[in-house]
Amino acid sequence: MENVVKKIKSEVVENIENFVKLVLSETKTETKKIVVRPIIIKDKLLLQIEKYKKDKVYHENVEVNKILELQFFDYKQILIELKDKNIIFSKKSNRYKQKIQLKEQVNSEINLSHNKQKSYLINEGDDVPALVDLGIFTKEGKIVKSKYDKFKQINRFIEIIDDVFKSIKKDEITILDFGCGKSYLTFLVYYYFVEIRKIKANIIGYDLKSDVVDRCNDIAKTYGYSGLHFFVNDVKKDKLYEGDIDMIISLHACDTATDYALDYAIKRKIPYIFSVPCCQHEINQTLKKGGDFDIMFEDGLIKERFSALLTDAIRVEILRSYGYDVDVIEFVDFAHSPKNIMIRGKLTKSKKSLSKIENLIKKYKFKQKLYELIKNS
Repeated sequence: MENVVKKIKSEVVENIENFVKLVLSETKTETKKIVVRPIIIKDKLLLQIEKYKKDKVYHENVEVNKILELQFFDYKQILIELKDKNIIFSKKSNRYKQKIQLKEQVNSEINLSHNKQKSYLINEGDDVPALVDLGIFTKEGKIVKSKYDKFKQINRFIEIIDDVFKSIKKDEITILDFGCGKSYLTFLVYYYFVEIRKIKANIIGYDLKSDVVDRCNDIAKTYGYSGLHFFVNDVKKDKLYEGDIDMIISLHACDTATDYALDYAIKRKIPYIFSVPCCQHEINQTLKKGGDFDIMFEDGLIKERFSALLTDAIRVEILRSYGYDVDVIEFVDFAHSPKNIMIRGKLTKSKKSLSKIENLIKKYKFKQKLYELIKNS
């Protein structure tokens, strides 16, 4: 076992620029496989650890030397892939036998399927000039290393939209984006519909910052995105778009801004909703003890997370009560962002009451903006 740790320390920790990946496999433990790869986040080199448990994969980003804390002895097969060679340890009779393969000797069996480069709807090298101005691509079409997580995030969002719209036949679509910010995703949504799906897209983006809005409009104009327009707008009080809308996007709209976006969608009966809530403080600040969940209020961090989940659960319940078929999915890996829940809704005809929410409010005395907006309309 000691020789394995020494090898990993010398070949990975002390020679990280040559490291490609580490794979631990063949085990009786709950974690059936572990894959470790280098990753750059905010210009810092880390290791991303993928742990495969049953049908789920869990991610964690750690300092390089943390790799030495893995339970190597639990696994019969250990592969250290370097740029120039593979080092393979096979465990027999509680001892590891080492084998080294130079890269020209490595056959196709070593190229495991999960090592193949993922094919995205938008790939590195594609002609998406707006992504250069947004700082995701270099002028040569390469992904900026510090923006790789953002690149994966926007592709994940495009994949989620594609799951819904790839089988829908439309000649034109109108989308409203609440709290669009720098509009990484807005530009990609426009590109997806216009360039990939060949559908005419009209997208309206709202944000509070005039400099951000001006920059986004300049980028849209520069690249001929004639259907993409941005406006300074406070969605909580300003007048909103009154034309027909096919879909709303609300990504990381702060606190109750998400509720105003969902309220707009419900009252306008907008067919599709894609919402990733952010920094939800309202219930946490108003929640009172009064029932079986009081144990969740004893510690501030637990109460905060419980309140955030309760906020989203109420939003989902309200959408369902107003005729939406809703699912809640993971938007990005938790390691990249703790705000990783997406609420995806499609308008149908079924409805139900708000009695579950009303009973919770009666018991715990909290306030929730979407519920208030719906009840007071």
